Amino acid sequence: MPGNAPWAQKRGGVSPAKTCLLLSLPLAVLVILGLQAQGGVMDAVSVLVTPTFADPQELLLYFAWWPRLVVALLAGAGLGLAGVLMQQVLRNPLASPTTLGVASGANLALMVATVLTPGLLVIGREWIALAGGALAVGLVFLLSWRRGLAPIVVVLAGLVVNLYLGALATALLLFNHETLAGLLIWGAGSLAQNGWDGAAMLAPRLVIGAVLAWLLLRPLAVLELDDASAKSLGVSLSGLRFAGMGLAVFLTGSIVSVVGIIGFIGLAAPNIVRMAGARRLGARLVWSTLLGAMLLATTDQLLQFFSGATAAFIPTGAITGALGAPLLLWLIPRLRLSSGQPPKGASVFATRHPAPGRLAVRLSLGLAVFALLGLLLGQGVDGWYWLAPTQWDVVEWRLPRVLAAAASGIMLAMAGTLLQRLSANPMASPEVLGVSGGCAIALILGIYLLPAPTQPLLVAVGTLGALVTLIVLVGINRKSGFVPERLLLTGVAITALFDAVRNVMLAGGDPRGQQVIAWLAGSTYYVDVTSAVWIGAIAALLTLLILPFTRWLDILPLGAPTAKALGVTLNQARLALLLLVALLTACATLVVGPLSFIGLLAPHMARLAGFSRARHHLVGAALIGMLLMVLADWVGRQVIFPYEIPAGLVASLIGGAYFMWGLRRL
Repeated sequence: MPGNAPWAQKRGGVSPAKTCLLLSLPLAVLVILGLQAQGGVMDAVSVLVTPTFADPQELLLYFAWWPRLVVALLAGAGLGLAGVLMQQVLRNPLASPTTLGVASGANLALMVATVLTPGLLVIGREWIALAGGALAVGLVFLLSWRRGLAPIVVVLAGLVVNLYLGALATALLLFNHETLAGLLIWGAGSLAQNGWDGAAMLAPRLVIGAVLAWLLLRPLAVLELDDASAKSLGVSLSGLRFAGMGLAVFLTGSIVSVVGIIGFIGLAAPNIVRMAGARRLGARLVWSTLLGAMLLATTDQLLQFFSGATAAFIPTGAITGALGAPLLLWLIPRLRLSSGQPPKGASVFATRHPAPGRLAVRLSLGLAVFALLGLLLGQGVDGWYWLAPTQWDVVEWRLPRVLAAAASGIMLAMAGTLLQRLSANPMASPEVLGVSGGCAIALILGIYLLPAPTQPLLVAVGTLGALVTLIVLVGINRKSGFVPERLLLTGVAITALFDAVRNVMLAGGDPRGQQVIAWLAGSTYYVDVTSAVWIGAIAALLTLLILPFTRWLDILPLGAPTAKALGVTLNQARLALLLLVALLTACATLVVGPLSFIGLLAPHMARLAGFSRARHHLVGAALIGMLLMVLADWVGRQVIFPYEIPAGLVASLIGGAYFMWGLRRL
């Protein structure tokens, strides 16, 4: 690639060979230590070459330890190769099997097949995974094609597809927990083996993939040119992209079918070898394959070394995701993106409704109608019925849910509005920027680590997690002037870290895992009257605290120079507003989970409806947020009665679909 590529680095004294050699040394030490713990290096090697199965230790070595090492090497190599292919095809240094949703699609397809058509698994898990991965990457392409597969749009499409498929997987898990409980560890990327079947399945497919990649080497090298130059050479770009992506999806699907989702190896290996000096495609294919194998094997050996007997219960894929997220955060400031300036706030919030007051009254009436629906209309054993207001025994059960849904809706809408006006970015929200994910990480850790966490304590912990996330966002993006693309990419990294922590916690077999799954889905089922009143009071109080800042919110989207000229102390204003965002996000996340997209959807819809001034924008977003969450709660209770889909999950499916529609129209 040319030296001005967005990921170009100077060679210095580092080379890909030195990088792989340096990493091979700790891997060799860890392997030797692992073999020593199993009874000695020479004995372990002899068991591999000439097994006698004379004692249980030999059986463990031959059928578990050695296959696990071989599968780690093969899976890491395949992911490194797939990552290079994706980055070459899309000219995007952030493309990888995980960031493009390929791994999530493959995982969801296997979950669906396990629940609905287990007979299909007989034909080959890799083919089901391949179909799921192909559909996911096809959706990413569909969402970003109109923008010429621009790197930032592709990554955003991959983010929303990942989140959307994750919401569907959560829904499946909620209704089929016993059937899919065993998939929690595997789906998060478990390398535990009980034989050589996984290695025997991966090895020939990796060889086929490597041979095909080598045959495509010269055609794919043409993609280093721009589209016009490549077409002038008579190259079919669409066919070439299809071949390259098809091969990458095949490799990813094969790996996911054996070990589940392994995060960030496909992102890290190609970028590391490029920064180490590998510029030509052939060199990157070779060194990324080798480095990917060593990265995954080293991570897995470290995991086994430090966790001992519990290593089988901690997914290696989740650990690689946790390690890869900081790498992505480190890469983001070093990327040269096409958009160098944030959008002008004056144009972002320019659409005005001639009578915002009347529009707010109509929205209030709509909210009242949906609240009454949530309270009085439902299904029973005899079908649909209207509830009389005097039937307090049923109203007492429904009222807290409606109140909690409305309160969480208003808090997420307010948080999203604050973030959008702070960054002058209509695509910003607590969910997309990773604030909800950071809050969720803190809350999960609090549930698992604190001896008896109370609701106020969890609110404090969640607020701290959200605030730390916001500080990371500000720290990484301050120098670039809060360019929207970098903000959104930071959100991708933080969301990936949240996924890793969640997978580690849920894969441990702790009984609290089911409680966490239900909370992540965003159910209002357990909210009682007292809790609902408290949630409503907190939402009202935080809303009142925002009102004095409306002047700042009108000025900040105009840019830092204008804000300073009008007397706004930027650091003070940003800190106060970010603290409010953290509080709003933490309180709402406790009720409806970390993913609902209401923080994106409500402010965006309010802006499109014509609520332009900050005060009007806040009121419109609050009404729309409440309306959407109340509707989502009612739909979740009634659509598959007597079963229930949590409100947060319904909202995430609606909001994710809207986000994809918005990306498609960009």
